[in-house]
Amino acid sequence: MFYYNKRYNLIERNEFSYPLQDVKEPKLYKNLYGYDEVPKIAFNRRIVPMECPDEIWITDTTFRDGQQAREPYTVDQIVTIYKMLKDLGGPKGKIKQSEFFIYSKNDQEAVYKCLELGYEFPEVTTWIRATKEDFELAKSIGIKETGILVSCSDYHIFEKMKSTRSEIIDKYIRVISDCMEMGIYPRCHFEDITRADFYGFVVPFAERLTELSKQSGIPIKIRACDTMGYGVSIPGTVMPRSVAGIIYGLRHHAQFPSECLEWHGHNDFYRAVTNATTAWLYGCSSVNASLFGIGERTGNTPLEAMVMEYAQLRDTLDGMDTTVITDIAEYFEKEIGYEIPPMTPFVGKNFNVTKAGIHADGILKNEEIYNIFNTEKLLKRPVKVAVSKTSGLAGIAYWLNSNYKDKEFGKRDKATRVIKAWVDRQFEKGRVTAIGDKELKKIADRIIIDKDKKFAEKLLTGEED
Repeated sequence: MFYYNKRYNLIERNEFSYPLQDVKEPKLYKNLYGYDEVPKIAFNRRIVPMECPDEIWITDTTFRDGQQAREPYTVDQIVTIYKMLKDLGGPKGKIKQSEFFIYSKNDQEAVYKCLELGYEFPEVTTWIRATKEDFELAKSIGIKETGILVSCSDYHIFEKMKSTRSEIIDKYIRVISDCMEMGIYPRCHFEDITRADFYGFVVPFAERLTELSKQSGIPIKIRACDTMGYGVSIPGTVMPRSVAGIIYGLRHHAQFPSECLEWHGHNDFYRAVTNATTAWLYGCSSVNASLFGIGERTGNTPLEAMVMEYAQLRDTLDGMDTTVITDIAEYFEKEIGYEIPPMTPFVGKNFNVTKAGIHADGILKNEEIYNIFNTEKLLKRPVKVAVSKTSGLAGIAYWLNSNYKDKEFGKRDKATRVIKAWVDRQFEKGRVTAIGDKELKKIADRIIIDKDKKFAEKLLTGEED
């Protein structure tokens, strides 16, 4: 069958037949995923076209997948974070949905309170067990869309569920139909898609969903779940590891529109952000993420990272307020007690802090030399210099300028030289940690604010430490 592609103004063929391959033995891709060795990245050099959708967005799973890696949030914490997600997503709702559990009374109360806020975005959605009882619960709460687990690799079909491919598809279709009968839009979570037989199971199953959606008139979504983080964004890699190949195949062979496709990745091989961006680029409108990447094992795709990826791809934030990222980080640390690793991009306490003297010298002349962007404007995080044994005069001068705004300090100022002499002696005596801001300010205040000249002279000569 040929059709006219209006996007490219070309006649294209989309008649591909991928019947279900109801194999007797599981296809486990041991040639790629040998359990006693590091997984292989294999190539067939086949390239699929890049086709970024007209509209792309982010969805959140902080209260679902993110909550599986830590103790449950309180109701008040969920509501507060949900409000901040709304502010971060901006007036256009670029964080389009937020996903919740509804198993416990705590979960349900949080969902009710978030729904009561009446926000259009992020839309409250759920993840529930594939039972009529759970569908009825979601319906009674007022949920319009829910996620349903439909594991698709033979590791799950054969090894976990002790079933066959045809049996499991029939079961999935019954469950999804039950969901639709309740008037709830199903979002089908294709668990472990990067170890699944793509043409023998994934595409035939997706085609069944396409037909079901056409017959019912109810949209069905597919969330492509890279459950183990095996996805690869490198062009020309073989299936089922190729992220581009998976998205292209779901769009081209199963005829799923971009707006009904979502990527959900894990970070086991440090590829979560790159894979999510690749999914966008090759035709997936939605990427699923959690705040700070909190999730099972190595975590999920960090939501704040995808905000920055969006801006880099689209040359606009589309109304997203990146300063809220800092507000959320501070809330997590101060109110929830979650310790963000200091080197974490955008939110760690050291992400825009330099300790090397040569870098500090550059920042002193022009902070653009060593700062990724205007972090003060975009994140309310001015660039900082940590004073250590390698800071030098430039580092101390920059620290002084950051903390005493009414005067400009240079490398030759006496205050700079006095503090440098004191700092050097600390490390000569065996200190290995950087000098803390409070510790340094206590000394600097006596020199700059109190103008204690005798104290300054003693520090310079080493008479007082």
